[in-house]
Amino acid sequence: MAMALSPAQYIAASANDKAVVAKAKALTILSNNANSKPSTTTTATADLSEQLNEETRNRYEKGRKLGEGTYAVVFKGHLKSDPASLVAIKKIKINANYKDGLAMDAIREIKFLQELSHPNIIALHAVFTSKNLQLNLVLEFLPRGDLEMLIRDPKNVHYGLADIKAWMVMLSRAVYFCHQNFVLHRDIKPNNLLIAEDGEVKLADFGLARSFADPYEKMTFEVITRWYRPPELLYKARHYSGAIDVWSVGTVFAELILRKPWMTGTTDIDQIDHICQNCGTPLEENWPGVSKLDNYVPPAPSAIHPIPNKATWLGNFGTVGPQGVDLLRRMVTLDPSKRITARGVLEHEWWISDPRPTKKEQLPKKGGGEEKMGEDLKRTGRDFEADGRVDKVARKLFP
Repeated sequence: MAMALSPAQYIAASANDKAVVAKAKALTILSNNANSKPSTTTTATADLSEQLNEETRNRYEKGRKLGEGTYAVVFKGHLKSDPASLVAIKKIKINANYKDGLAMDAIREIKFLQELSHPNIIALHAVFTSKNLQLNLVLEFLPRGDLEMLIRDPKNVHYGLADIKAWMVMLSRAVYFCHQNFVLHRDIKPNNLLIAEDGEVKLADFGLARSFADPYEKMTFEVITRWYRPPELLYKARHYSGAIDVWSVGTVFAELILRKPWMTGTTDIDQIDHICQNCGTPLEENWPGVSKLDNYVPPAPSAIHPIPNKATWLGNFGTVGPQGVDLLRRMVTLDPSKRITARGVLEHEWWISDPRPTKKEQLPKKGGGEEKMGEDLKRTGRDFEADGRVDKVARKLFP
């Protein structure tokens, strides 16, 4: 029998992984100024940059296409020196609508994946430009698809409480690591949780990520796919914390239990209504300060939903036991200041209750994962549902 880990050991397992890595890459090819003769130093820098870029590019061989979207094309690839060492090569499309032809999502993804190195975060192996100057990201190859394809196939994929616990602890470690390094992911959902060959869950798609803000700096509220978006963002909060990611983790937890998305609003107003029905109506009594948020409208007395009691939560999510239900309730607490933190999630007693998490190698798997990986990696944070799309002006002004 596997030895039980204490909450403190779960924290250590995350904190003691590889430290934050800043990979300096000389990737920019400097162009000559047509009106002036470049200096010897500039020419030498350009030559070195091009040489390093070419060496990186020649290290990999592109194979078949796995997926294509408006943002990127994803290929299966491998090291030329070792064809068994597989990678996913994500070619970012040049778009004239963006400065320098590159979407901010791509810049963010590269920045944060270079900085974050953790077993439960997708690895960025290299970056290079192709001969037509398109940017290519060489990513970890994750052939088992994503968590969504397992959740949505109850006929062929069977899993239990121990499996849910294993997937959730891997996700929770990834989020805790991000927050420890002052990074908000801002788009956690099942199809951004890719699965490695050995069953390890990897958090992907950092196109909407950002560093923790200065307390006085405004941020955009138009992040996180609607079904996984917390109420403070739906009420247009301009200042927020890691609590937004924790809410998303809670909705993924609920989806794993229910085997379907939990709160499925078709508009932002409808999403707020779903939250009110399932978690209670936000009021000054349960969330001091909520009435000051821009999009908050005081509800009519007849429209107020009380916060569900413990029996209601157990009736809906009791398969994870009283401790699991307690953790879920804390994750989706209305008031973000009272919501459990990513550290608090890993310190919760649910992890050391029976059953123990399934070993990653023994977790359920499903075929067709390579194509699903291609579909997931080709997307960008901008690919929200049509009426829940990120406001480009807002994101430019308030990143």
